[in-house]
Amino acid sequence: MAEHVVVIGAGVYGAAVAASLARRGARVVVVEAGVPGAGTSGATFAWINSSSRQSHSYHAFGVAAMAAHRGLAAEAPAGDWYHEGGNLHWETTDAERERLRRRVAAVVGHGYEARWLSRAEALELEPEVDPAALPADGIAYFPQEGWVEPARLVGHLLASAVSRGAELVTGDPVVGLDRAAGLVRAVGLASGRSISAAAVVNCAGPRADVIAGLAGLDLPMRNTRGVLVRTSPVAAPVSRVIHAPDVHLRPDGGGRLLLHTQAIDGAVRVSDDGVTSADGSAVETILEAARVLYPGIRAATVAEVRIGERPIPGDGLPVLGRAVELPNFHFAVSHSGVTLGVHAGDLVAAEVLGEDRGDELAAFRFERFGPPGPVR
Repeated sequence: MAEHVVVIGAGVYGAAVAASLARRGARVVVVEAGVPGAGTSGATFAWINSSSRQSHSYHAFGVAAMAAHRGLAAEAPAGDWYHEGGNLHWETTDAERERLRRRVAAVVGHGYEARWLSRAEALELEPEVDPAALPADGIAYFPQEGWVEPARLVGHLLASAVSRGAELVTGDPVVGLDRAAGLVRAVGLASGRSISAAAVVNCAGPRADVIAGLAGLDLPMRNTRGVLVRTSPVAAPVSRVIHAPDVHLRPDGGGRLLLHTQAIDGAVRVSDDGVTSADGSAVETILEAARVLYPGIRAATVAEVRIGERPIPGDGLPVLGRAVELPNFHFAVSHSGVTLGVHAGDLVAAEVLGEDRGDELAAFRFERFGPPGPVR
C-alpha cells in the first residue's frame, strides 16, 4: 500500500482523489500551482449527465458517476451544491433534430431515463420560457441530469481530506519529478521544496501532459478553450439545465444564470502577451439569445465572463489509473471532469492503494496511446 501520496492539482479530480485517499488512511499532500478550483473546475458549465457519451462503456461509466454525485450529496450535511433538476434539449434544424433523436434512442436503449415532451409539457417544467421559442414537440427531457456548484464541491472534498490529515500546498507549481529504478521518488516544487512520494497522481488538468512529461511519459492532449457568461441576478426562475439551439443555460446560484454555446468558445482572443478575452459582440449575442428564450430576464446584464482551458486527452476519452511503465504514477485526467470526478477519483485512489480496479478502468488506461517512448 502506498502511504505517502502526492496529488498534483486541486480541481475536482485532485480534490476527489485526495478525499478518497485520506478516507482510506493514506498520508496525502495535494499540490496546486494556483488556487484550488480556480482553473478548469472554476470555468465549467458543470452539467452532470451521461446522455452525451457515445460508447456504451463510457456511457455506463458516466451513469455510475452520476450516482456517485447523488450519494456524496446525500451523505454530506450541506450537500446542496448538487442540483438534480433535469435537462431540456431541443433543436430546430432537421439535421440537428435527427441527431438528437438518435442520441435519445441510443441512451434509452442503454436503460437511461429520457423521454419526449410536447411544448405544453415543457412549459409545465419551465413556465417562463417564451412558448414561441419552443417547437410543438420533439423536446428531449432527461430528468436525472443536473448541475453542481464546482467551487463548493471542491471545497467540501478538500475539507474532507484535510480533516483526515492531508496537507494542501497552494501557489507552488510542480517543476520536477525525481525518477529512479522505475518509480517516481519525489516531487519538486518551484519554491525549492522536495516532497518524497510513494505514489503520485497526475490531476493537473490542462497541464497533465506537462506533468506526464516530467515523469518521462508522453500524454497526447488536444485542449480547447471554453467561454461562460454569468449574468446579474434575474427575476425569472430557471429550474434546470436548458439546451436550446442558440443558448445553453442553467441556474448559477443567487438568481444568476450561466450561459454557454459552442459558438462563443470560438470567440476567444489571445493578446500578444498571452492575455485571453472573449469578443464582446459574441458575449452580447449569447446574452440576447437568453433574453429571447426567457423574456423575464430582459434586465439581465453580464456580470462575469469566465474563460477556461478544457483538458481533453488525444482521443477524447479519460485517462485514468496507473501507468505500466511507471507503476506508482497515476492519471486522473479528462474532459467532463465535473461529471466524472467523484466516481473516477475514488477508483483511481483505490488503485493507488493496491485495490484491483482493472475492470472499471480498463477502457481508460494511458497505454492505449501506444508503446511507451524512451525513458528520459
